[in-house]
Amino acid sequence: MTFKTAYLKLTLFYVLIVIIISTIFSVALYQMSSSELNRGLNRQNRFLRELPPNILVPIPMDQMEQIRLQQLAESSHNLRRNLIYFNLLILILSSIGSYFFAKRTLRPIEKMMEAQNRFTADASHELRTPLAALRAEIEVALRDKNINLASSKKLLTSNLEEIEKLEALSGALLKLAKYQEQEKLASQELLLDEVVVSAFEKVENLANKKSIEFKNNLQKIKIQGDRESLKELFVILLDNAIKYSPQKSKICIDIEKEKKQAVARIKDQGIGIKSSDLPFIFNRFYRADISRSKEKVDGYGLGLSIAKQIVDLHKGEISASSHPGKGSIFTIKLPS
Repeated sequence: MTFKTAYLKLTLFYVLIVIIISTIFSVALYQMSSSELNRGLNRQNRFLRELPPNILVPIPMDQMEQIRLQQLAESSHNLRRNLIYFNLLILILSSIGSYFFAKRTLRPIEKMMEAQNRFTADASHELRTPLAALRAEIEVALRDKNINLASSKKLLTSNLEEIEKLEALSGALLKLAKYQEQEKLASQELLLDEVVVSAFEKVENLANKKSIEFKNNLQKIKIQGDRESLKELFVILLDNAIKYSPQKSKICIDIEKEKKQAVARIKDQGIGIKSSDLPFIFNRFYRADISRSKEKVDGYGLGLSIAKQIVDLHKGEISASSHPGKGSIFTIKLPS
């Protein structure tokens, strides 16, 4: 069932409820109004009959009663007509309003379904690539009648690399799913600079291999948050900065307090991100133009999505700015 069909069905359901209520009230109003008109005419008739005989009445009593009954019938007809028009107006207005509220009610579910379908399609596509490479290598090896030990070892090494890619992808997908399902994280008081330092220790070897220098300005700022997830956040950002930075470049890390927020900035000297890519870099499976780095950089476009989920769970903000040829700056703002 499409969501347009669901909109219409829910709209009809809302309209049916409105019409039933409106009809009940209209019937009740008609009955009360008719009863009140009858009671008013009966009082008038009793009054006229009780007049003394010496008082002249313009027209005979029977004719007057017939006129009043005719007036009552006309009033009842007008009342019925007005109630029908009123109910038609309610039907039109309730149809428009019901469709609007039905669409508004189902829209979050529709977005969730669209996101789930995109996630499934993207994950399937990313999983298919290493699996296809594995299959192709194995099929070629099986057809080779002269395969030797060295070739077999080379094949197994290549297969292990593809398996590692699958493990990395499945791990990233599990992390992303975990953070998307959580509404909040365990919170404790911690120093943000200590979290950044512990994250740097995990990526230090990668930085040393590229002879990258770090310039740090880390103020001691206390925040409330989950240590492990925040550590993972900065590991992702530092890992990205290192991967996309050239050899012997610099990465600057600043932590300072602005108003009631702890602000961390990570600046690299890479090629940068195109302005057309910036609005989408936190989307799942989105990868900016590979020309950003001269080196081949492995990844599935999930790291920044995980980072954004972590920041969102901490009620914070994450943003990026970049100028091609001058590097990128990632800014994280967390409540302090």
